[in-house]
Amino acid sequence: MIDQTKIRNIGIIAHIDSGKTTTSERILYFTGRTHKIGNVDDGNTALDWMEQEKERGITITAAATAVEWRDHRINLIDTPGHVDFTVEVERSLRVLDGAVALFCGVGGVEPQSMTVWRQAEKYEVPSICFVNKMDRTGADFFDVVTKIQKELGGNAVPIVLPVGKNEQFNGIIDLVKNCEVLWDEKGGGTTFTERPIPEAYKEEAAKWRKNLIEKISEQDEQLLEKFMANIEPTEAEIRSALRKATLARSINPVLCGSAARNIGIQRLLDAVVDYLPAPKIEPGPLAALAFKIFSDRHNKLTYVRVYKGTLSSGSYVLNSTRGTRERVGRLVEMHANKPIIRESLAAGEIGAVIGFDKTLTGNTICDPDHPVTLEAIEFPAPVISVSITPESRADSDKLSLALAKLAEEDPTFVISFDHETEETIMSGMGELHLEILVDRLKREHGVSAKVGRPQVAYRETATTTAEVDHKLQKQTGGKGDFARVCLTCEPLAPGAGFEFVNDVKGGNVPKEYIPAVEKGIVEAMSKGVYAGFPIVDLRVSLVDGDYHDVDSSERAFNTCASMAFKDLFRKASPQLLEPVMSVSVITPADYLGSVNGDLAARRGRIEAMEQRGVNHEIRSFVPLGSMFGYSTQVRTLSSGKATFTMTFDHYEPVPFNLAEEIVASRAKLMATRRL
Repeated sequence: MIDQTKIRNIGIIAHIDSGKTTTSERILYFTGRTHKIGNVDDGNTALDWMEQEKERGITITAAATAVEWRDHRINLIDTPGHVDFTVEVERSLRVLDGAVALFCGVGGVEPQSMTVWRQAEKYEVPSICFVNKMDRTGADFFDVVTKIQKELGGNAVPIVLPVGKNEQFNGIIDLVKNCEVLWDEKGGGTTFTERPIPEAYKEEAAKWRKNLIEKISEQDEQLLEKFMANIEPTEAEIRSALRKATLARSINPVLCGSAARNIGIQRLLDAVVDYLPAPKIEPGPLAALAFKIFSDRHNKLTYVRVYKGTLSSGSYVLNSTRGTRERVGRLVEMHANKPIIRESLAAGEIGAVIGFDKTLTGNTICDPDHPVTLEAIEFPAPVISVSITPESRADSDKLSLALAKLAEEDPTFVISFDHETEETIMSGMGELHLEILVDRLKREHGVSAKVGRPQVAYRETATTTAEVDHKLQKQTGGKGDFARVCLTCEPLAPGAGFEFVNDVKGGNVPKEYIPAVEKGIVEAMSKGVYAGFPIVDLRVSLVDGDYHDVDSSERAFNTCASMAFKDLFRKASPQLLEPVMSVSVITPADYLGSVNGDLAARRGRIEAMEQRGVNHEIRSFVPLGSMFGYSTQVRTLSSGKATFTMTFDHYEPVPFNLAEEIVASRAKLMATRRL
């Protein structure tokens, strides 16, 4: 049995290309889990095991592993940095106890850094920071610390300082131990030397050590008394207070290093053990959360985090979310895609189940005699869609099953069927997301398919209040259909979603028909009358109605409400909404004007510009509909020297003249597809 106080469940989170996987590979190597360091460029890393990951040099799916360090077990999840795969970060942070937020020493706080930081804050996950790539030209440790404080709102407190700049970077000043640490690169970073702080660093080290002690004293009364009395605390006292402050999420300890040059990894592992939390263990029967599904041609893996009790191989459990029983076939812990058989998983552990049939991401697994439901996981809605058509009849037979398997794995991948055009529509978080999924269809499921042009996931909303009185009355000789509903609507704040209110007085609509009314409204909202897009941010109230003792039914009220809502929405001055992306472009100064002009031509709003080393960063908000093909365009404008990232930020109204064009274009497209 593992001592739960010596477990650390952590994730590495960062913006793309900050060095997450490189850092993870060094962690595997220095803890003895692997005996050879994998390289992202060579496509031989242990954690990026998918073929697409090896080919593209990016992390696509969160990979789990476990390592041992200082008699502690560290369950590690390496998460993707690309925004299209943010679902992997979301579901990982839901079940993790701590996080290492990685930052590039040159890039600092970048767009996806903000996204993953917010996700960690959402789940109240204590975090430590690691400023990587300190050997790069333009790396600035203190600038990154300042940006974490100002742009992320984190209380970033350095616990080490860099020794040497750029290519001369070769070690750190450890402010807790109060010494210099230099790595022997010839030995592959496995050995390092601790020695007294050199004279050239003493003044700066004393200043930052005082800053560290002052910050952590705010969480420790005994340390505060010593600080006020100018009494030097012991190393053990500093570590204890630093752990307490980190667990309280009042500070974020900051370390630095260069994973590619094997500098600073051991100190990072020490910080994980010393400052990040052990699992909170509650007594009681089994309670676990399924946070990830992955299927290959042989098995379906359901990744779980156990919160209470023990999950045992061969046992029967209750999926309380769906009300179904499941049998635990086999239990494994995962090292990337390699399973290691386990007989059981105790509270605080992370592993995977082989044999679950009905369990989905976010479902609770518990003792059948003690049902409990854990907080589920929220996922963002897709922002882009494409039609997909099988290339042959043989592909057609396999397509539906393959799409269903992929959608089961990825809650941000949504499959729907357009009855007007008789097309299958796949929706996701971005072009790369859908491109990878189409590639997986072919490689993993043997399905070849043609994909249509990307379509923006527009939304519709109301801009004014409205009311309608609608009656459904049909008589065909036998039992007829009768229902009458009076509805009102009013717009809600962006992001508020849908709200149904039952304001009927006096029983004019019997209570057993109220759910049918709401269902009819929700069904009608899935396809708006303005342009056929889903309707959002609206409150609809049922204020009156009528019924017939014989002819009224749930079906009649459902149909009546659906028809009434369509009339209601037409009267509420519909408006088209479009997804707006937060776009960050890094470009040399020579191309700044061209890139700026192109963003403006795409209806972009420039929010900020700042120098990043020898380059410049442009931050802007740009409608997604204007960003298709941007990757090729920005390379052309900058002779291949500019890079960009974009993340979904919010929905906002489409300008009226453009909205009319979109509506007309969609109507024409629908008419063409019906032919």
